[in-house]
Amino acid sequence: MAAKVLVTGGAGFIGSHLCELLLDDGDEVWVLDDLSTGSLDNVAHLRDRPEFHLVVDTMLSRTVVNELVNKVDVVYHLAAAVGPRLIVEQPVHTIVTNLEGSEIVLDHCARFGRRVLVASTSEVYGDHRSAEPLHEDARRVYGPTTQKRWLYADSKAMDEYLALAYRQERGLDFVVPRLFNTVGPRQSGQYGMVVARFVQSAVAGRPLEIHGDGTQTRTFCHVQDTIRALKGLMESDATTGQIYNVGSRNWISVSELAARVLELTGSSSELVQVPYDQVYGTGIDDMLHRVPAIEKIEAAIGWAPTRSLDDILGDVIDHERAAHAGAGRAATP
Repeated sequence: MAAKVLVTGGAGFIGSHLCELLLDDGDEVWVLDDLSTGSLDNVAHLRDRPEFHLVVDTMLSRTVVNELVNKVDVVYHLAAAVGPRLIVEQPVHTIVTNLEGSEIVLDHCARFGRRVLVASTSEVYGDHRSAEPLHEDARRVYGPTTQKRWLYADSKAMDEYLALAYRQERGLDFVVPRLFNTVGPRQSGQYGMVVARFVQSAVAGRPLEIHGDGTQTRTFCHVQDTIRALKGLMESDATTGQIYNVGSRNWISVSELAARVLELTGSSSELVQVPYDQVYGTGIDDMLHRVPAIEKIEAAIGWAPTRSLDDILGDVIDHERAAHAGAGRAATP
């Protein structure tokens, strides 16, 4: 049946794709986004749809959150401060947004009895040296508090603790997906997302900057696979109160990723290694490996990623080439 849905951060990269899926399935969607990292461009194609409602405001406003949560059936809480560059440059904003904002949303979901999906991140696992898949109950390995990277991981871990605490004390109906590097069209490289950065640079003929030595590995999940997982987790009663990894197994080093982007784009851009402290200043660590174990979500809702790494990169490249060509036409007098 059609539902009334609130998506916080719905003008962001993942949120805007999720809104498309929900609308196409017949839901009525309200978006709450302050556009600090989201963009009106991401939802411009949705704004003429009568079932789509955009509220440009902050989730730190209890009055606004109260009104929106009260009128919907379920809440997808995606809003957060994200991206290595933003985290390092705006640590107070990161902490306040991720902690206070989530507390306000969860408080109102508990008050009105609304089911809520609380988006988390693979960064909560911390810095694992092994490339073994990370299970949902794995221990977390963090660096010192002087390393600013960990404040994002800490803040998202506290979001999970908040959800668990609200369930224990007030019966909150929630599910938490931990996202492992979701990528796809419309993702911005502005805040440090590596695939978007590499593709944008390759298409524009700029050097591809590899931060660190490039031996760190990542897996990448197409945004269409991710939003399918989010919706499946939200619609299953069996997932209540649980935490699930959402990601792919297409394991690759950052250096290999850069080379693959050059191959697929046919770009002659050079590869340049840049130390972390030259990019972000002091106080930034990076995780060496992050590979998800996804058996739990497969067992719960039958979900598995369907897009290969080349599929993912191809979609991002096509999107960026179209955007680059459009910008070139707009600049032509």
